[in-house]
Amino acid sequence: MSKESRKPFRITLARRIVQVFMAVLFCLPLLVAGWGLAGSFASTDVAAPTPAEGVFYGSLSSSSVLGVTILDPLAAAEVVAAAKTVSIGLLTGVLPVLVVYGLVRGRAFCGWVCPVNLLLEGLDWLRRKLGLRVAERTVPRRTKIGVAAGVVVLSALLSFPVFQAFSPIGAVNRGILFGAFSGLGVLAAIAVLELFWSRRVWCRSLCPLGGVYEALGRVGQVNVAIDHDACIHCGKCESACLADPEILQPALAGEDRIVRAGDCMACGACIDACPTGALAMSLGRR
Repeated sequence: MSKESRKPFRITLARRIVQVFMAVLFCLPLLVAGWGLAGSFASTDVAAPTPAEGVFYGSLSSSSVLGVTILDPLAAAEVVAAAKTVSIGLLTGVLPVLVVYGLVRGRAFCGWVCPVNLLLEGLDWLRRKLGLRVAERTVPRRTKIGVAAGVVVLSALLSFPVFQAFSPIGAVNRGILFGAFSGLGVLAAIAVLELFWSRRVWCRSLCPLGGVYEALGRVGQVNVAIDHDACIHCGKCESACLADPEILQPALAGEDRIVRAGDCMACGACIDACPTGALAMSLGRR
């Protein structure tokens, strides 16, 4: 199949499937055990098995896979800062996440897994349907790295994991699973900002977990590559970019062959939007 005749939105469709699959995956242990969602329990006279006894159980903050604990790196950093001590369990829980996303691309979590990103893409669609126009870039994208550092410092000062108390990621994930909607107000505020003030301001500039994955993404091996001969500089990739159009500039200007910035989500939106097939996924940071 030629580049010009390739099916549009092929990566976006695959990403939607993965996003929905990840949301369902966390629900399965509860449902298989006969429990309900949103904090409900099995109402039978027969003792129901504990979901944690299965092969997989947990949330995006903390999960167990075949008895191995998997931890969100920011949540782990907050716990360490709050407790003022480091445990081997926390380190081993974070290591698989750092290795996987370090090899792939840090912010692939944001593009392919995070439920907040999925909701905000829905708001992108709604805003276009309503004809609402908002600013494209209002806060520098690297601000979220500082926010992540600030969250860890504040956790140390207050002796509890600050971001986990109001995380909008937790509002979606833990809310569906356990009925804990502590970050619902923050999620609603993000939705209002997204619709009426600035596109993607949370994901691009403010989310501390995104800041952690941005720093990790500087060594990712899955990258968007550009064929400079095929690029017609139509700007469609920049309009489609979920991370920040700024990260595409070095490649579009001919200064690089890949999108090297750690902010890239490897979401493929720019690739699907390109009318000439000048953009494609590649391995390595040549």
